[in-house]
Amino acid sequence: MQWGVYIHIPFCRQKCFYCDFPSYAGREQQMKAYTEALCQEIAIQGLSYRQKWGRPATVYIGGGTPTALPAAYMTEILTAIAAHLGTDVPEFTVECNPGTVDRDYFKVLQAGGVNRLSFGVQSFNDKLLKRIGRIHSVEEAVAAVRAAQQAGFTNLSVDLMYGLPGQTLQDVADSIAQAQTLAVQHISIYGLQLEEGTVFARQESQGRLVLPADDETEAMYDYINEKLPQLGFARYEVSNFARPGKESRHNLGYWQDVPYLGLGAAAHSYLEGRRYENTADIAAYINRINTGASAGQLEEEPTPQHIMEEFAFLALRTAEGLSREKFAAKFNRELSEVYGRTMSDLEKKGLLTVDEKGCRLTAKGFKYGNWVFAEFLL
Repeated sequence: MQWGVYIHIPFCRQKCFYCDFPSYAGREQQMKAYTEALCQEIAIQGLSYRQKWGRPATVYIGGGTPTALPAAYMTEILTAIAAHLGTDVPEFTVECNPGTVDRDYFKVLQAGGVNRLSFGVQSFNDKLLKRIGRIHSVEEAVAAVRAAQQAGFTNLSVDLMYGLPGQTLQDVADSIAQAQTLAVQHISIYGLQLEEGTVFARQESQGRLVLPADDETEAMYDYINEKLPQLGFARYEVSNFARPGKESRHNLGYWQDVPYLGLGAAAHSYLEGRRYENTADIAAYINRINTGASAGQLEEEPTPQHIMEEFAFLALRTAEGLSREKFAAKFNRELSEVYGRTMSDLEKKGLLTVDEKGCRLTAKGFKYGNWVFAEFLL
């Protein structure tokens, strides 16, 4: 059975100004206890699901900044994964901040079975990096990617952003050109979202955040979606582009109804049709694991309608789209019976392509994806 594992590392050196993820700076004193608790959860939960479903198809260690952990703690985690989830995982990804890795750290990751790295670069412009609170420089980002390649990694991804304060279309073009020069296999590129509780949200409420005008941000979006395919990166999801065969199998699983086990503070799981969430508080997480209690709890039981809606709009995030065959297999209903009128209306507006296989977003549909997804709410 295909399934994935997500492992959350909630530590970082500095909180980025746009980030609302469950991650914390200045918590180094908790790293040892957290690592021990996480390895214990891997041993209990990981082994249980491995015995049930076999070795996972994907493992993804994210954060936060996983590589903010000292190499010795990361080695403990990788050892626990190998012991309880299995070795030679087909796709094993670790997120890296370029300011926290070097050749020795890459050797640790490689020895632990990691075969894919995702670098949080965000921009190849030093002024922009400082403006958004990143701890690394362009030089460090370039050096980190090249060091990973020299260490033998052949499946590398970089994250970029657009719509940043002070950013121009030329900045976006330059970052894409630099990523192309580095010969990475995958690029994720996200538009800035102002999330409650972040530094940027506070600055915006105080009138101190100057963002590109809407037409400038739209020009960045258009450039990205025209240029990356020209460079050999096919768009396979709203924000993700890859060379052939280098799509993130783990992330595709989120959008294609694949079950996954979440381990660590704030990690989410999707198991046997139900969603679970671990406590986000690091101390509470450590205490629960150490006392033999479960770190997670069942989220609100979804209604059949909610399950159907989620299945539809998550599938529509991908280039493959919403499959008639998969929809019928899961719900024992025909796609057209439920969404026929919606699909027809959106097709007339140029937002969907509808055929015998199902429906997919057009280029225009990707641009107005959130509006399209809302139309699939029953």
